[in-house]
Amino acid sequence: MVTTVADDYRLHWQGRPLPADHHGRVLLGLSRDASGPIAVELEHLPSGRRWPFSYPLQPRDYAIQRIEGVPQQTVTPHPEQLARIRREAALVAAARSVSHTEPLYASGFQAPAQGPITGVYGSQRVYNGTPGRPHYGVDYAAPEGAAVVAPAAGMVVLAEPDLFYSGGTVIIDHGFELYSSFLHLSAVSVEVGQRLAQGARLGAVGATGRATGPHLDWRMNWGATRIDPLLVLAALPTASAVD
Repeated sequence: MVTTVADDYRLHWQGRPLPADHHGRVLLGLSRDASGPIAVELEHLPSGRRWPFSYPLQPRDYAIQRIEGVPQQTVTPHPEQLARIRREAALVAAARSVSHTEPLYASGFQAPAQGPITGVYGSQRVYNGTPGRPHYGVDYAAPEGAAVVAPAAGMVVLAEPDLFYSGGTVIIDHGFELYSSFLHLSAVSVEVGQRLAQGARLGAVGATGRATGPHLDWRMNWGATRIDPLLVLAALPTASAVD
């Protein structure tokens, strides 16, 4: 959800204030399984008065995708690989632990790769016949080595060439707890701390990690909440296109 508030007002959700950028924009991300009406409070800062608002949430249906041919070790990891998986999960969590206070997302969003969409957010995945977690990204089919670009301006907070599940991985902080992750890259061409303009190349499409063929898996987070990148494209669009 993207909305705007006047300077002397503030929105609250689940007991926490939602920060507004210098344009008064406020971001709120909801999880795959969020349900019921969304309750927020609008506070008038000078007086402290609050008004509750409730917004209905449309239920979504999610498809089941059966995927064969992924490396079996990424479906049922060996015990000695679990320590690596835990270390890498902590590394990813740390990359998203502090967010930029500049609204770098204000450039708007474009698709990070060219190609047909072959996987969508929320779909239940079955790998080699074994049920797995839902898919939290959008998959773009593209040839090995095809350009992957920053969908919006941001700071690189993680750049790893070989994580167990996601292979070559880059995470960009767009500010205000909004993050993009790019998985299965065959090449990583950025470094942690690098500031990227919208459309800047950050890597290349690959099939590293748990993948059956070349594609880009683009994921987004609002804080710790995994959100649908296609909804962000709709809510914060730009007229730019991938070069």
